[in-house]
Amino acid sequence: MCVALPGIVKKISADGKTASVDFSGNLVNAAAGLVTLTEGDYVLVHAGCVIQKVKEDEANELAELFKELEEV
Repeated sequence: MCVALPGIVKKISADGKTASVDFSGNLVNAAAGLVTLTEGDYVLVHAGCVIQKVKEDEANELAELFKELEEV
């Protein structure tokens, strides 16, 4: 099973190939070549690559589900 984590794009490199993505306060660089991004986009990241843009409410719902799983 593959899991993609939701985050928000904080910064995009000048060449558009890398994005700094915020995962609950943790900034991680992710490859951004598969999706056209702008700062503030909510995205799913898998294996270090942004694979999809999502709506803010979808990202928040996924984040809440992951928090619930951590508590189990």
